[in-house]
Amino acid sequence: MIQVQNLHKTFKVSTKEPGLMGSIKGLVSRKYITKTALKNVSLEIKQGEMVGLIGANGAGKTTLVKVLAGIIHPTDGKVDVLGFNPWDRSDKLRSQMALIMGQKAQLWYDLPALDSYMLLKEIYQIPDVLYKQQIEFLADVLQIKDQLKVQVRKLSLGERMKVELMGALLHRPNVVYLDEPTIGLDLMAQKAVRQFLKDYQKEFKPIILLTSHYMEDIKELCPRVILIKSGELIYDGALQTIQTQFGERKKLVLTFEDKLTAPPQIPSELGTLEVQDNKLSLTTTRQKLNPAMDFLLKNFQPQDVTIQDPPIEEVIESFLRKGRS
Repeated sequence: MIQVQNLHKTFKVSTKEPGLMGSIKGLVSRKYITKTALKNVSLEIKQGEMVGLIGANGAGKTTLVKVLAGIIHPTDGKVDVLGFNPWDRSDKLRSQMALIMGQKAQLWYDLPALDSYMLLKEIYQIPDVLYKQQIEFLADVLQIKDQLKVQVRKLSLGERMKVELMGALLHRPNVVYLDEPTIGLDLMAQKAVRQFLKDYQKEFKPIILLTSHYMEDIKELCPRVILIKSGELIYDGALQTIQTQFGERKKLVLTFEDKLTAPPQIPSELGTLEVQDNKLSLTTTRQKLNPAMDFLLKNFQPQDVTIQDPPIEEVIESFLRKGRS
């Protein structure tokens, strides 16, 4: 279990005047400003949960992950990860933890991944039997058996992310921090990584804290989300609740047998109409959904009708704009 109480983190950031003289003055007398990265954050994550951590750039997501991983010290507050204080950097905790950052690599580029895994085996003191089991299981689920003996620098971006994931999970950690694990990957690679994380979560039940700007990652993997805005926790709960409360827009899509030659006439108060080929799309509100549906079905004979929710990105953006609910 992870428990965080009243976590606070500030940084001193140096400033300088513009121009050459400003640079010279900065060498002699540097000025600092205090920036608050986290402010009174409290949360609890139970074993087996996969939680999404969401916020704009600079909101404090990565700072929170680094505090939980023991990389940086908080200014104030208490943190308990599996019964340990993370910044004590106990080997017992580190042997149960993994941190995967999409923009940083832990494997040596000039070596095959399998060679790096042998070193990780010794670092984490993984028994031979468990090591072989993990190599076989992870390589099979990630479908990268043929890539393990290839130099990492020769792998594609998606393949490199897979071998990085495999290396981080070799010791079967109980807590996994994922910071932008699908950044820069194509759609197929993103889908493969998401499916792997689902399978791994189902098999081993670790705590997984996931930060991502790809809302599809959050939607597919995390029933619970934590939203941070300017260092403050503004929401901790079900993603479905946010969608229900802030996903006001709905889109009705009618598909016809033949191409529509002109936009049909509908009352403007029902919503905004779009026509493309043989599809008619009406964007409306949740409150006007039933009247809009009644009008369209009474006046048209579509082959198919679908109701689409707004993209999750728009829902989250709307929530963050409004701040605390």
